[in-house]
Amino acid sequence: MKRRDFIAGLGIAAALPAMARGQQEIPTIGFLSTRSPDEAAAHTNAFRGGLEETGYVEGHSVKIEYRWAKGDYSQLPAFTADLLSRPLALIVTAGDPAALAAKAAAPSIPIVFLVGGDPVREGLVASMNRPGAATGVNFFTGELGGKRLELLCAMVPSAHVVGLLVNPRFGAEMAEQQRKALATAAKELGREAIVQEASTDAEIELGFAAFVKAGVAALVVQNDPFFDSRRSHILTLSTNTRLPGIFHIREFPAEGGLMSYGASLSDTYRQVGVYAGKILRGAKPDDLPVLRPTKFELVINTKTARTFGLTVPQSMQIAADELIE
Repeated sequence: MKRRDFIAGLGIAAALPAMARGQQEIPTIGFLSTRSPDEAAAHTNAFRGGLEETGYVEGHSVKIEYRWAKGDYSQLPAFTADLLSRPLALIVTAGDPAALAAKAAAPSIPIVFLVGGDPVREGLVASMNRPGAATGVNFFTGELGGKRLELLCAMVPSAHVVGLLVNPRFGAEMAEQQRKALATAAKELGREAIVQEASTDAEIELGFAAFVKAGVAALVVQNDPFFDSRRSHILTLSTNTRLPGIFHIREFPAEGGLMSYGASLSDTYRQVGVYAGKILRGAKPDDLPVLRPTKFELVINTKTARTFGLTVPQSMQIAADELIE
């Protein structure tokens, strides 16, 4: 063997471990979502934006393995197990069922979650300030059902019978929490409340039919990833049955729903991305308090209001954070 070939061979051999180390140094995030990739695209981009704020760019300095339940929560345990078969730096979960599935299967791996329920009550964290091995953002929407009904009745004052659409598979506690909040608000407002459960496309249609039969004039839709993934279907039914609704995120009125009240989902996804980036840089979840939004936005689609024959009160026009024409 010639001397220069021998030296070149040594160089290649020395470079291979370094290349392998370089590849291994790129961390992998497991992303477990209860939603659908197309429907959640804008929010997933917001998550990537949060990662980029901390210096991590997907495909360059971080790899992300996505698993989408598409509203079928029964798939979450299998998806979690599949993700855990890979060398993950952490798991990001979108939706309460996803967070609970990851927590049950991987209590030692850092988890960054986005949940609507109380993470302490759900057993995800020890406390909001010292959460333990999991942290994230508490979207804080489950407790706003009463406020949403109040806003809906101001918009539709003739609605003496109101409906609540809930998904029992989202979590019995969350569904019951929303039932109680709506029942209390309905009583205070002098309204009758009708509740319908739905966890499949067919049950959503049956629920709307039952609302119409019961004389419901307006409805509140539970904040639920399954309903988010069926947004177009729900909005079509709302239009066809002449049932104006209030929802938890602006994406519903942006696509033709009447109104929404809640925190910005895009911003919460961005915050989840920031927390994920901080953990990749060495921060411990226990040192990152669970975040809660401090500002809630009222969004009204005035064109949809006119379609339903409704006039947006002046007071609500002033209070609205966004009026969609």
